[in-house]
Amino acid sequence: MAVLAWGRTGRPDLTGQGRDYTLLTVLNVVLFFGLQTAAIGLLPSGLAAVLIYLQPVLVGVLAWWLLGEPMTTARILGLVTGFAGIVVVSGGAFAGHVSPAGVALAVASALAWALGTIVFKATDGRVDVWWAVALPFLLGGALLTGVGLVVEGPDVTWSPQFVLALAFAGVVGTALAWSLWFGLVAAGEAGRAASYIFFVPLVGVVVGAFLLDETLTASLLVGAALVVLGVYLVNRRPRESRAATDTGLRPGGRPGVRDGT
Repeated sequence: MAVLAWGRTGRPDLTGQGRDYTLLTVLNVVLFFGLQTAAIGLLPSGLAAVLIYLQPVLVGVLAWWLLGEPMTTARILGLVTGFAGIVVVSGGAFAGHVSPAGVALAVASALAWALGTIVFKATDGRVDVWWAVALPFLLGGALLTGVGLVVEGPDVTWSPQFVLALAFAGVVGTALAWSLWFGLVAAGEAGRAASYIFFVPLVGVVVGAFLLDETLTASLLVGAALVVLGVYLVNRRPRESRAATDTGLRPGGRPGVRDGT
């Protein structure tokens, strides 16, 4: 990603953006991935997923509080409904010991991810999307690799399956996914963009059913319906706003620009 970003825009301007890149590195990489990894080791997978995917709810609240994005009744209902869908989808994997430390780490991971999203949105285009992925993950990844060497040692079995999984996680799950994520956040309201995160564990369950022969249950269908409804409620425009866009007027009858947004 660093090579691609350099070829596209040249080296990043750290003179006025060093603080932004530092925050993105700490929040989106070191804390989010570090705390998430520690939490998953202490919690049942379903509970870990539910707690980590508090992120859209936290982004919606933080974007309203810190960025001034609107918080309507429909958006509140959508966030609550979408999160309820995550709870239902993950409910079958709740069995197991619940560690208070694991719960705290998972919630802290979700909060770090949410704050990282708010920081990126607050840069208001100062930080290039490609460099927002390349630089934090390059630096943060190196730091986490050092932590891993200290905590777990250098003993890694470099099997073909591991190399393939690592390459897929790096290229698709990190470089491509985070570029699309930041592009989505940059294009609109952070709260609206974050609601689509509810689809991630849902898609994971569906892919597991088709590729790993895992069982599709009734709870998955109910959870999927709640997730779709939640995302719809968060992203639907009020009737007054739609009418204003269709007529070229803003609420209140003032002339507006029909920009399709």
